[in-house]
Amino acid sequence: MFLALALLAAVPAGALAQPPPFRPPPRFVGAGKADQAEGRAVLDAFRGQGIAGTYWLAFELRVMPRRGDERTVAGQLLGTRSAAGPVTRLTFPGRAGAAAEQRWLIRSGAAPAAWSWQSGAAAPRALTGADTFQAVGDTDLTLFDLQMPFLYWPDFVYEGLAKIRGRPAHSFVLYPPADFAAQRPQLTGVRVALDTQFGALVQAELLGANGQAAKTITVIDMKKVGEQWLVREIDLRNTVTRDKTRFIVKAAALNLSLPADVFEAAGLPRDTPAIPAAAVEHL
Repeated sequence: MFLALALLAAVPAGALAQPPPFRPPPRFVGAGKADQAEGRAVLDAFRGQGIAGTYWLAFELRVMPRRGDERTVAGQLLGTRSAAGPVTRLTFPGRAGAAAEQRWLIRSGAAPAAWSWQSGAAAPRALTGADTFQAVGDTDLTLFDLQMPFLYWPDFVYEGLAKIRGRPAHSFVLYPPADFAAQRPQLTGVRVALDTQFGALVQAELLGANGQAAKTITVIDMKKVGEQWLVREIDLRNTVTRDKTRFIVKAAALNLSLPADVFEAAGLPRDTPAIPAAAVEHL
């Protein structure tokens, strides 16, 4: 026993350390390494973009499991932009004989956070990072998908100009911070593609332990409302189960004026003002 302890003490500390986490290698487009300064400028510009002003979306989640019946879940989304980054308020109305109405406040940016509330609860609940990976409404959509904190991860590699669904797009692979990776080691990175014309995200691949896509988020269709381009359809596909959920925007209202507490956690229990019918455009 003492000999074993003595031998253990003689082993260099580095030899007992855990191996570094897997880091998916970049897939550079074309010959040579892409210009990283150019990539940083593209990503920085994208982080400052988004839908102008405050907006409202009515949407459907069309759940298409590989096995079983399809079904549809309806919801509403309010969005704006704060000094810290995008803020989203998500609502799934309650149904007779079903779950109570559920609401979430989702803050993105460099310091992401999220809260939830459902009818009957005394106060909103602050969510952990692990909570944001829970499926919303028994679909393939998660709060993490809406929050997209990976777009603000500082560690990334620009892979160059690729073709996504026939369109040119800037490709990046972003790596999670150490604290995030320690809590969720199965997510080793996220590969994103940003459309060169619209400056919008057109695809994100959540990379698993082997560096392969475990889940894909793909923009299928966009529509122009006034002077603003909006995403109209998004497919969320679980590459492991091969289940799919399609996010379909049914109506939109832009340039709204809403009370500030709509986008505060403390305001989640309060109903939001009705959206003026004249402001709503059906897509």
